[in-house]
Amino acid sequence: MSTSTQDLALQLDALHAAGCDPARVYQDIGSGTIRHRPQLDAALDWMRPGDTLVVWRLDRLGRSLRHLVMLIGDLEQREIALRSITEAIDTATPAGRLQLHLFAALAQFEAELVRERTRAGLEAARARGRVGGRPPVLTSDKLDAARLMLAGGRTVTATAKALGVHRATLYRRLALDDPVDQKAA
Repeated sequence: MSTSTQDLALQLDALHAAGCDPARVYQDIGSGTIRHRPQLDAALDWMRPGDTLVVWRLDRLGRSLRHLVMLIGDLEQREIALRSITEAIDTATPAGRLQLHLFAALAQFEAELVRERTRAGLEAARARGRVGGRPPVLTSDKLDAARLMLAGGRTVTATAKALGVHRATLYRRLALDDPVDQKAA
Protein backbone atom coordinates (compact mmCIF):
# COMPACT_ATOMS: atom_id res chain seq x y z
CA MET A 1 0.00 0.00 0.00
CA SER A 2 1.41 3.34 -1.04
CA THR A 3 0.00 6.81 -1.34
CA SER A 4 -0.57 8.21 -4.79
CA THR A 5 2.35 10.62 -4.37
CA GLN A 6 4.88 7.88 -3.64
CA ASP A 7 7.05 6.40 -6.36
CA LEU A 8 6.63 2.63 -6.43
CA ALA A 9 9.83 2.07 -8.42
CA LEU A 10 11.95 1.27 -5.34
CA GLN A 11 9.41 -1.27 -4.10
CA LEU A 12 8.91 -2.82 -7.54
CA ASP A 13 12.67 -3.08 -8.10
CA ALA A 14 13.11 -4.84 -4.74
CA LEU A 15 10.28 -7.27 -5.52
CA HIS A 16 11.77 -7.98 -8.96
CA ALA A 17 15.23 -8.55 -7.42
CA ALA A 18 13.60 -10.97 -4.94
CA GLY A 19 12.38 -13.04 -7.88
CA CYS A 20 8.71 -12.07 -7.86
CA ASP A 21 6.76 -12.62 -11.07
CA PRO A 22 5.83 -9.13 -12.39
CA ALA A 23 2.44 -10.52 -13.47
CA ARG A 24 1.72 -11.40 -9.83
CA VAL A 25 2.69 -8.07 -8.24
CA TYR A 26 -0.37 -6.44 -6.68
CA GLN A 27 -0.41 -2.71 -5.92
CA ASP A 28 -2.92 -0.79 -3.83
CA ILE A 29 -2.57 2.97 -4.08
CA GLY A 30 -3.86 5.05 -1.17
CA SER A 31 -3.46 5.57 2.53
CA GLY A 32 -2.41 2.54 4.54
CA THR A 33 -5.36 3.15 6.84
CA ILE A 34 -8.07 2.50 4.25
CA ARG A 35 -10.18 -0.54 5.03
CA HIS A 36 -10.91 -1.87 1.56
CA ARG A 37 -7.79 -2.91 -0.32
CA PRO A 38 -8.91 -4.70 -3.49
CA GLN A 39 -5.43 -5.62 -4.69
CA LEU A 40 -4.44 -7.16 -1.34
CA ASP A 41 -7.74 -9.05 -1.32
CA ALA A 42 -7.06 -10.28 -4.86
CA ALA A 43 -3.53 -11.41 -3.94
CA LEU A 44 -4.79 -13.27 -0.88
CA ASP A 45 -7.59 -14.91 -2.89
CA TRP A 46 -5.11 -16.07 -5.52
CA MET A 47 -2.68 -17.66 -3.06
CA ARG A 48 -2.73 -21.37 -2.20
CA PRO A 49 -1.03 -23.49 0.51
CA GLY A 50 2.71 -23.60 -0.08
CA ASP A 51 2.82 -20.14 -1.71
CA THR A 52 4.83 -17.24 -0.29
CA LEU A 53 3.51 -13.69 -0.04
CA VAL A 54 6.43 -11.31 -0.58
CA VAL A 55 6.19 -7.72 0.61
CA TRP A 56 8.70 -4.91 0.41
CA ARG A 57 8.11 -3.96 4.07
CA LEU A 58 5.67 -5.19 6.69
CA ASP A 59 4.09 -1.74 6.99
CA ARG A 60 3.02 -2.09 3.34
CA LEU A 61 0.93 -5.11 4.33
CA GLY A 62 -0.91 -4.18 7.53
CA ARG A 63 -2.77 -0.99 8.49
CA SER A 64 -1.66 -1.44 12.09
CA LEU A 65 0.29 -3.94 14.15
CA ARG A 66 -2.98 -5.60 15.16
CA HIS A 67 -4.12 -5.84 11.52
CA LEU A 68 -0.72 -7.18 10.51
CA VAL A 69 -0.83 -9.87 13.19
CA MET A 70 -4.33 -10.83 12.06
CA LEU A 71 -3.19 -11.12 8.43
CA ILE A 72 -0.16 -13.16 9.42
CA GLY A 73 -2.36 -15.50 11.47
CA ASP A 74 -4.64 -15.96 8.46
CA LEU A 75 -1.65 -16.70 6.22
CA GLU A 76 -0.26 -19.16 8.74
CA GLN A 77 -3.61 -20.94 9.00
CA ARG A 78 -3.79 -21.19 5.21
CA GLU A 79 -0.19 -22.52 5.12
CA ILE A 80 1.06 -19.52 3.14
CA ALA A 81 4.50 -18.20 4.02
CA LEU A 82 5.29 -14.50 4.35
CA ARG A 83 8.54 -12.87 3.33
CA SER A 84 9.41 -9.26 4.04
CA ILE A 85 12.36 -8.02 2.02
CA THR A 86 13.33 -4.98 4.13
CA GLU A 87 12.98 -6.66 7.54
CA ALA A 88 14.55 -9.91 6.26
CA ILE A 89 11.72 -12.00 7.70
CA ASP A 90 10.70 -15.28 6.10
CA THR A 91 8.09 -17.41 7.85
CA ALA A 92 9.19 -20.41 5.83
CA THR A 93 12.11 -20.54 8.29
CA PRO A 94 11.97 -21.19 12.05
CA ALA A 95 13.70 -17.85 12.77
CA GLY A 96 11.16 -15.97 10.67
CA ARG A 97 8.26 -17.64 12.45
CA LEU A 98 9.86 -16.73 15.80
CA GLN A 99 10.13 -13.08 14.75
CA LEU A 100 6.48 -12.97 13.79
CA HIS A 101 5.38 -14.68 17.01
CA LEU A 102 7.32 -12.03 18.91
CA PHE A 103 5.45 -9.34 16.97
CA ALA A 104 2.17 -11.04 17.85
CA ALA A 105 3.12 -11.19 21.54
CA LEU A 106 4.05 -7.50 21.50
CA ALA A 107 0.74 -6.62 19.83
CA GLN A 108 -1.18 -8.55 22.48
CA PHE A 109 0.86 -6.89 25.24
CA GLU A 110 0.14 -3.46 23.75
CA ALA A 111 -3.61 -4.19 23.53
CA GLU A 112 -3.66 -5.30 27.18
CA LEU A 113 -1.84 -2.13 28.26
CA VAL A 114 -4.37 -0.01 26.40
CA ARG A 115 -7.24 -1.86 28.14
CA GLU A 116 -5.59 -1.38 31.56
CA ARG A 117 -5.00 2.34 30.94
CA THR A 118 -8.59 2.78 29.76
CA ARG A 119 -9.96 0.97 32.80
CA ALA A 120 -7.76 3.01 35.16
CA GLY A 121 -8.82 6.26 33.46
CA LEU A 122 -12.50 5.38 33.79
CA GLU A 123 -12.07 4.51 37.48
CA ALA A 124 -10.21 7.78 38.11
CA ALA A 125 -12.97 9.74 36.36
CA ARG A 126 -15.66 7.97 38.41
CA ALA A 127 -13.73 8.76 41.61
CA ARG A 128 -13.90 12.46 40.60
CA GLY A 129 -17.65 12.14 40.09
CA ARG A 130 -17.67 11.98 36.31
CA VAL A 131 -19.96 9.54 34.62
CA GLY A 132 -19.09 8.40 31.13
CA GLY A 133 -21.37 7.39 28.34
CA ARG A 134 -24.13 9.01 26.44
CA PRO A 135 -26.23 11.57 28.32
CA PRO A 136 -29.76 10.41 29.11
CA VAL A 137 -32.38 11.25 26.48
CA LEU A 138 -35.05 11.68 29.11
CA THR A 139 -33.74 14.43 31.38
CA SER A 140 -35.27 15.22 34.77
CA ASP A 141 -37.05 18.26 33.22
CA LYS A 142 -38.58 16.05 30.52
CA LEU A 143 -39.53 13.47 33.12
CA ASP A 144 -41.30 16.17 35.16
CA ALA A 145 -43.11 17.30 31.99
CA ALA A 146 -44.07 13.69 31.28
CA ARG A 147 -45.60 13.33 34.74
CA LEU A 148 -47.64 16.50 34.21
CA MET A 149 -48.84 15.34 30.80
CA LEU A 150 -49.79 11.92 32.14
CA ALA A 151 -51.55 13.46 35.14
CA GLY A 152 -53.47 15.69 32.69
CA GLY A 153 -54.83 12.64 30.89
CA ARG A 154 -52.41 12.20 27.97
CA THR A 155 -51.48 8.67 26.98
CA VAL A 156 -47.96 7.31 27.37
CA THR A 157 -47.68 7.08 23.58
CA ALA A 158 -48.65 10.74 23.06
CA THR A 159 -46.41 11.87 25.92
CA ALA A 160 -43.41 9.94 24.63
CA LYS A 161 -43.93 11.31 21.14
CA ALA A 162 -44.20 14.89 22.44
CA LEU A 163 -40.95 14.48 24.37
CA GLY A 164 -39.13 12.77 21.50
CA VAL A 165 -38.47 9.52 23.36
CA HIS A 166 -39.56 5.94 22.93
CA ARG A 167 -42.46 4.66 25.03
CA ALA A 168 -40.24 2.00 26.59
CA THR A 169 -37.79 4.68 27.72
CA LEU A 170 -40.59 6.60 29.37
CA TYR A 171 -41.96 3.48 31.08
CA ARG A 172 -38.50 2.53 32.34
CA ARG A 173 -37.74 5.96 33.79
CA LEU A 174 -41.16 6.27 35.38
CA ALA A 175 -40.75 2.85 36.96
CA LEU A 176 -37.27 3.69 38.25
CA ASP A 177 -38.01 7.17 39.54
CA ASP A 178 -41.62 6.85 40.63
CA PRO A 179 -43.13 3.38 40.99
CA VAL A 180 -46.71 4.70 40.89
CA ASP A 181 -49.58 3.63 38.67
CA GLN A 182 -48.92 4.66 35.06
CA LYS A 183 -51.48 5.22 32.34
CA ALA A 184 -51.47 2.63 29.57
CA ALA A 185 -50.94 3.56 25.97
